[in-house]
Amino acid sequence: MKTFLILLLISSTSVFSQKLMNPNSSTIDAKLIKDETSDAVWYAENAGQKIKIGTITTELKKLNKTDLLIRTSVRLEKAPDAKWTDSTIVKTANFEPVYHSSFNMMRDMVLKSGKTQVTGYFLDKKSQKKDNIEMEAADYFDSSSYPVMLRFLPLKENYTAEISIFDYNPNAKKGLIKAYILDIKKVDYLGKKVWAVKTTDDIADKTSIATYYIDPETRKVLKQDIDLNGRKMTLEITK
Repeated sequence: MKTFLILLLISSTSVFSQKLMNPNSSTIDAKLIKDETSDAVWYAENAGQKIKIGTITTELKKLNKTDLLIRTSVRLEKAPDAKWTDSTIVKTANFEPVYHSSFNMMRDMVLKSGKTQVTGYFLDKKSQKKDNIEMEAADYFDSSSYPVMLRFLPLKENYTAEISIFDYNPNAKKGLIKAYILDIKKVDYLGKKVWAVKTTDDIADKTSIATYYIDPETRKVLKQDIDLNGRKMTLEITK
């Protein structure tokens, strides 16, 4: 009985002492990061059929020796002329956030990250309400960049983690919250073994599950499945 209690104590200590992942504690392999551009088709599932929502182009570009640009452009099927572009700048070595902007038909947002503070603005284009942002925050990833950061971690089966992220949404969460790696498995996809990285976050109170299928050699995302509280969507990489 005494031995069992000691083992239980050791196990509990290990669980509760797990560090929250942030740029200062992450194990990103920056050597895996290369300039690239990828295209994906965005589908929604309805009654067993795939309906095309749009296309997404994602670009990774090293701006200099220290900074990495992550730029995403979305073209919607029902609004092909509407512009939707997200741009994020992080430190290449550890994905420490520098800048994030999002411009689309619904809102404009700009976030500038300092060591202890996030500043910027959020403009709701429908109501024309503008929030000036000035919030205390330190040791986090931007919510737009952590899905890219996952690709460059030392992936292994059954790995789990909690990740510190910052997100700003007037209708949901504001400030420091968490993302979670729920599980990692090796699965078959298009005839080869790939990593299936299952994640969620506090942005929608863990009701959205995203699974990234990552090539173990190139670390490119080959596919992404999204379950948004029962609504299923898929991003299929075409390039």
